[in-house]
Amino acid sequence: MDKKLVVGNWKMNLLREEARELSGALVNLLGEGYDACQVVLAPPYTALEVVRNCISASNVDLGAQNVFGEVRGAFTGEVSASMLVDAGCRWVIIGHSERRHILGETNEQIREKVSLSISCGLKIILCVGETEAQREEAIRKSEDVLTRRRFLFSPIRTQMESALRSLDEKQVSDIAIAYEPVWAIGTGKTATSLEIAEIHQYIRELLTEMFPGSGNNVRILYGGSVKTCNIEDIVSVEEVDGVLVGGASLSVDSFFKIIKSVGG
Repeated sequence: MDKKLVVGNWKMNLLREEARELSGALVNLLGEGYDACQVVLAPPYTALEVVRNCISASNVDLGAQNVFGEVRGAFTGEVSASMLVDAGCRWVIIGHSERRHILGETNEQIREKVSLSISCGLKIILCVGETEAQREEAIRKSEDVLTRRRFLFSPIRTQMESALRSLDEKQVSDIAIAYEPVWAIGTGKTATSLEIAEIHQYIRELLTEMFPGSGNNVRILYGGSVKTCNIEDIVSVEEVDGVLVGGASLSVDSFFKIIKSVGG
């Protein structure tokens, strides 16, 4: 398996000068040759070029927060996978919970994005996870452990099978899965180590079921209110191969500490 992966998702934050200062400061702290873990910065589209210039001499990769599922055409406001590659991106985040639940992205749209992005040479952070309502329903219907697991894991199985069903063993090696407990995004809540371990183990089992030859090599990240105060507990979970960081990646000090905790 590749090195652990740390992804900074800046969401709709930072103007270009702010992005330049943050990415430049991070590279200075890490040093150009830092390789204890793989680091990806995903700024808003407007700051892609600025960040690319700041990280060009380092081992930090550039990523985008979204992509459209068509090659080209009359799709006002959208950005294609080939445009992201042209802008210097190596990675793209697909299926983030905020896009699924706020902007209404469907599993079919996410599948199209995954397929096209892979064909254009992008690596993917595919986000999957359950909402608070889905989790509560699973607990409510849990007559026994197996029943609870079936209900709890059902949304994740559906999301993964839909997004990955058209890929082969070789293509899935360019994907990392980010588990997002949607009820923890931006709430300050964090899944317990036992909860993280249980669902990451399930995702691993599902990956090896779908891709027997390469499922064990796919990195599984945790993404749910990752902060400096909980990163040590998160990375201590055996099946956690890195983290997807939101708000804490907007501070160079906190993001640097998270990277160092993951990389060791």
